[in-house]
Amino acid sequence: MKSALEGIRVLDFGRYIAGPYCAALLGDMGAEVIRIEKRDGSEDRTLIPLIHNADGSPGEGALFLQMNRNKKGLTLDPAHPKGREVVKRLIKTADVVVVNLPPQTLKSLNLDWPSVHALNPRAVLTTASAFGSGGPYEERLGFDGVAQAMSGAVYMSGTPEQPVRAAASWVDFGTASLAAFGTMTALFAREKTGRGQHVEGALLRTAVTFMAQTLVEQAALKKDRVATLNRGQTAGPSDILRCKDGWITVLINGNPLFKRWAKMIGEEGLLTDPHFATDEARGDNGEQLSGRAARWCASRTVAEALAELERAKVPAGPILSPQQLLDDPHVEAAHYLTKIMFPGLPAPVPIVATPVVLSETPGTITAPPPTLGQHTDEILASLGMSGAEIEDLRASGAI
Repeated sequence: MKSALEGIRVLDFGRYIAGPYCAALLGDMGAEVIRIEKRDGSEDRTLIPLIHNADGSPGEGALFLQMNRNKKGLTLDPAHPKGREVVKRLIKTADVVVVNLPPQTLKSLNLDWPSVHALNPRAVLTTASAFGSGGPYEERLGFDGVAQAMSGAVYMSGTPEQPVRAAASWVDFGTASLAAFGTMTALFAREKTGRGQHVEGALLRTAVTFMAQTLVEQAALKKDRVATLNRGQTAGPSDILRCKDGWITVLINGNPLFKRWAKMIGEEGLLTDPHFATDEARGDNGEQLSGRAARWCASRTVAEALAELERAKVPAGPILSPQQLLDDPHVEAAHYLTKIMFPGLPAPVPIVATPVVLSETPGTITAPPPTLGQHTDEILASLGMSGAEIEDLRASGAI
């Protein structure tokens, strides 16, 4: 069977994660994705560099390799007068345009919805910004960490004395994934209407969505919760616990799990204690349960504790370092990672594969990220430009 998005052309004006990863997911599903970047390379190309050039300057980085597989590379200055004309010609051929820039910047580059829709009524415009449109913050800049901080997530992590931001860029990846979902929905709708539409993602909107249950509880009950490090507050025991040779996490929600855990540790008396009768009560008294769970773990190795928890069918897992995760047998057996080669790297490196598996039209990684401007001439030729026209664009500084 053909790839699900074969024949769909995506223009990727994105940078960093929210835009590029959205486009990468579409590319995994078979779309032709054209990454458009500055003539001398965009700033996200060299973030966390894996390669250094002969002069010592940074080359392609880990983020770029992950975000830009399955893409063609075009260098173009969309603010250049001749570059603007190229953008218009590209948009007329596109099914999807992906941009993560503030609304005013979109307007200045003619990449806002009215401009794109006027050029190509069938095109879907997918945008991602820090705060989205329609509010007083719409022109503010912001990254993943800003949205984490404003959503309540940082406040509820760590301790009251030391809020903690997550190391993982969950807001960026969440926004990219939701934007891809919105884009696919818009393409599906286009099959019925013949018209494209504007799909808008926003970092803070994503972060607020992920914090929904905490926000709903606060609005309804005014609990005014504060951070309790790794201990859960709405069920228990739910915590990160030290064993003889490392750490594990144990997560218990619901009476059946709590009963199995209490029996496993030989504390069936907990089952008749009113302090632990419900998830709510166990969350309110979670410090006591975490203490009991910690004492049980302290006398066991990680392997011993996890083996007993697995036999009791209690959700638990080890705290792994990045290298331990790379070496994990399940990660390898389940094909979480795909190795790619890139010019300048001494050996193939693993990038994370498409994170959702389809039985009939699975996502695939078929090509490494493009070198800077690798497909510029090819793409412009597909627009009907002659070699002389392309060289004129290059001489003028538009490409």
